[in-house]
Amino acid sequence: MIVYCAAPIKGDQKFHNYCLDIIKQVSSLGHTALSELNSEFKPAIPLTDSEIFSRDIKWIDKSEIVIAEVSGPSLGVGFEIAYSIYKKKMNVLALVNSEALDVSAMVTGCHSELLTIKKYADTEDLKKSVSVFIKKFESTK
Repeated sequence: MIVYCAAPIKGDQKFHNYCLDIIKQVSSLGHTALSELNSEFKPAIPLTDSEIFSRDIKWIDKSEIVIAEVSGPSLGVGFEIAYSIYKKKMNVLALVNSEALDVSAMVTGCHSELLTIKKYADTEDLKKSVSVFIKKFESTK
């Protein structure tokens, strides 16, 4: 399965290491984790903003689900979640660290049946949430 992993790139990176843990967990389960943070997909030369936008939209379009780390504010991650839910009608898992203070009300206040919000306390908790979410959609294929 192809999974788009959304994470702050220019936004709040306090929980950056957890973003990398999401990518590792998706990959360890035998799936493709599309993300700018995934070293397998690093471009050889820097991309323009327009190229980044086009690439990320293409990645979302070919993904089956989205997993997003939303503990710190990020306009890009918010855009990707909204695009996934409202344009693609795609299921999204939004992960929130239990220590996060600035989670967007636009995420936590969204009541779409396509959005699942899970809090996690540590890496093991995060990995479990990722695994359960992926397993749910593996069984529907």
